[in-house]
Amino acid sequence: MDESKGSGNASTSADWPKIALAAVFVTSLVTAQMIAVKVMALPVPEASPLLSPEILVPAGVLAYAFTFVASDCYTELYGRRSAVVMVNIGFLMNFVMLALVWLAIAAPASPAGAPQEEFASVLGLSTNIVVGSLAAYVVSQNWDVFVFHGIGARTEGRFLWLRNLGSTVTSQLLDTVIFVSLAFALVPLVGVGEALPAAVVLQLILGQYLVKLAIAVADTPVVYAVVGWLRGNDFAPPEPVYGG
Repeated sequence: MDESKGSGNASTSADWPKIALAAVFVTSLVTAQMIAVKVMALPVPEASPLLSPEILVPAGVLAYAFTFVASDCYTELYGRRSAVVMVNIGFLMNFVMLALVWLAIAAPASPAGAPQEEFASVLGLSTNIVVGSLAAYVVSQNWDVFVFHGIGARTEGRFLWLRNLGSTVTSQLLDTVIFVSLAFALVPLVGVGEALPAAVVLQLILGQYLVKLAIAVADTPVVYAVVGWLRGNDFAPPEPVYGG
């Protein structure tokens, strides 16, 4: 009995990095959705014909960047199949979050709390934003895992920087194009949300992708640090997992 108990404790100890990375992934994902209602205006140093003096990006872009860090670390350490499971569970958690938010909005309000209209206006995401966000998520995150694993398999586990950048740069492009196009151009065509002029949509795509591109470059050292630390302390498999 003592040996069985010890084995169980060892298994729990070995599983904590997987749980921690999955927790960072889902927490960042839900946080990004919750704070997406705030739009940040980032100044552009020099005017460009394709960019306005300010780049408009949802505040959630900062939190969302951590989902790619977590998924890349997870794919590197535990393989494609495990990462796909995590990504798609995260997709389902979006619906759990939305259901809980809409339930809170629909519940009767007390004068002791925040005014109902303000509460609903801040937390109630419009349909076009939800559709664009969910579609962009499920495509870009699965693509990120697919490309990361594919580059790793073809380079035989070398060049972590290449698979991290290659997967994140391309998946962030997909995420940006799908989200902005659906949320601000295509879905509003059926009367849901506000349609923006094509020139503005293009500016949003270019501006947001530039910000995400900078984040993708910056997160490479973070992925190296996390993977190196976990492997160096025997908290994760010593070699990349490309068979699963």
